Amino acid sequence: MLLGLGTICVVLVIYILKYVFWSSGPNPFETDTREPVRKMVHDQKEKKKVLKQGFLINKVPKDLDAVIIGSGIGGLGLAVLLAKVGKKVLVLEQHDRAGGCCHTFTEKGFEFDVGIHYIGDLQDHKPFRCMLDSMTNGQLQWEPLENPFDQVVLGPPENRRRYPIYSGRTRFPDELKKCFPGEEKAIDEYLRLVKKVGRGIWVLALLKLCPAPLAKFLVYTGLVRQVVNGLTENKDLRAVFAYIFGTYGNMPKDSSFGGASEIAYHMIPIIEKAGGAVLVRAPVNRILFNEANEACGVSVMKGDEEFPIHAPMVISNAGIFNTYQKLLPKELQTMPAIQKQLSMMKNGEGGLSVFVGLNGTKEELGLKADNYWIFTENNFDEMVEKYLNGEREESAKSIPLLFVASPSAKDSTWEERSPGKSTLSLVSFANYSWFEEWKDAKVTNRAEEYKELKQTFIDTALNVVLDIFPKITRDKIEYIDAGTPITNTYYIGAPKGEIYGADHGIGRFSPELSATLRPQTPLKNLYLTGQDVFLCGFAGALAGALTCGSAILNRNLHLDAIGLAKTMKFMKAKLKDE
Repeated sequence: MLLGLGTICVVLVIYILKYVFWSSGPNPFETDTREPVRKMVHDQKEKKKVLKQGFLINKVPKDLDAVIIGSGIGGLGLAVLLAKVGKKVLVLEQHDRAGGCCHTFTEKGFEFDVGIHYIGDLQDHKPFRCMLDSMTNGQLQWEPLENPFDQVVLGPPENRRRYPIYSGRTRFPDELKKCFPGEEKAIDEYLRLVKKVGRGIWVLALLKLCPAPLAKFLVYTGLVRQVVNGLTENKDLRAVFAYIFGTYGNMPKDSSFGGASEIAYHMIPIIEKAGGAVLVRAPVNRILFNEANEACGVSVMKGDEEFPIHAPMVISNAGIFNTYQKLLPKELQTMPAIQKQLSMMKNGEGGLSVFVGLNGTKEELGLKADNYWIFTENNFDEMVEKYLNGEREESAKSIPLLFVASPSAKDSTWEERSPGKSTLSLVSFANYSWFEEWKDAKVTNRAEEYKELKQTFIDTALNVVLDIFPKITRDKIEYIDAGTPITNTYYIGAPKGEIYGADHGIGRFSPELSATLRPQTPLKNLYLTGQDVFLCGFAGALAGALTCGSAILNRNLHLDAIGLAKTMKFMKAKLKDE
């Protein structure tokens, strides 16, 4: 009995090691492809030639290896990985510019980032930085934020409490302990658990990369578990802990020169060099299947005309709900395996964004390269439940959480491009159902009731900003507008206006779901990439691309990225010694 159990354990370990370290396919990180940094392009006409290549059937490359639906970072990142091993990939984007939430737009002379506000873990020697450098041939330039880089603000105007968040492995906890004397033990234990969760991300990758039967066995035997501990009764500290969970482990924080669109701008030429293309205004209306129910291409709808595009592999970065509920034929949507995955997921909350253009420099307006996380109080769960379940007109007057940042203050090239001007980006969330009745109206001319509701949200958010930033006054505002959940549906194809994909509640991280939702779908030759595959946000979507690339290329690209970082670190040390 014991001998048999021991044999099973040995075999299990061998299988696990195999699927952690296997590498039979080509490695996109095999060589250091970084090039000397070229002069940054500010001419919008030149950038449009790369980011806004409109769909025409004669622009579709012949003999494609794959078609990717959606040009968010999960789609573009995967296309680059495949291009680096010689694959010819077509990326199709329904919007008029590539990049997904990495795109920028300009209104009244102000340039706004849509989705990325800052990125962590970008030290030269870190795998994430080395991976990004490889995927853009070293052309992205980064600059650090202020220190403290974040400010957590709790409470109403008459009782605001501010907790600065510093970067630095020792300074971070030291400064936090100064804010909460007597809570040193709770802080140390919480950060220990967060680090443990961070290391556990490899278990998540394993469950998605190893064969489904092995993943299900690991789940069934209880070898993968979750731990939740109560650490403190201090409600302010609990609120700060809630913030930390989403950000700790990725410090210090950085932002890119020239805005988020630089990422897509430097990825697309790599895809094109391998014979592929990234085409916009190309709405995919369905995935094509052959008689054996194998994915064999997509159909693009332009006006009343339908254009079939064939490829031996289809990869969707459109999210699990769009992919399964909108792009599959009806008879395939009902497959038990498809329905099981859908039943385990739910849509995330809709995103609300407010864009503010200001007259004045960052010094004149008191803006820095940092971020504010503003909570109306420390009982966050109660506030959110009341907000989301309230009447829309009342909820619009009491936004419980607001993220505030100045993209212009983070970009050292801004003053050269837009002298005497500044921008603010405000981000929160809102219930899709509050706006759903206007979803089919013309995006630039919705009903007055919609505009009034949107204005209420804007006014509520603006009142917070004017209180937090006393140098900003109403007469400094040259432009202000908001994007609601139905705005997100229109521009980035989010079915319920969500900006972080499927819901990231506790259920999302269950071992069973992690093992079930993987890049390979129940349909042959159809894959998923992006944040629904792994985690939300920029880093999570890229991890989804690496996970999907691993499945396609039959090698662990996560480990390859680590190997690349080690090689770069060794070469840097060698050059330093010479």
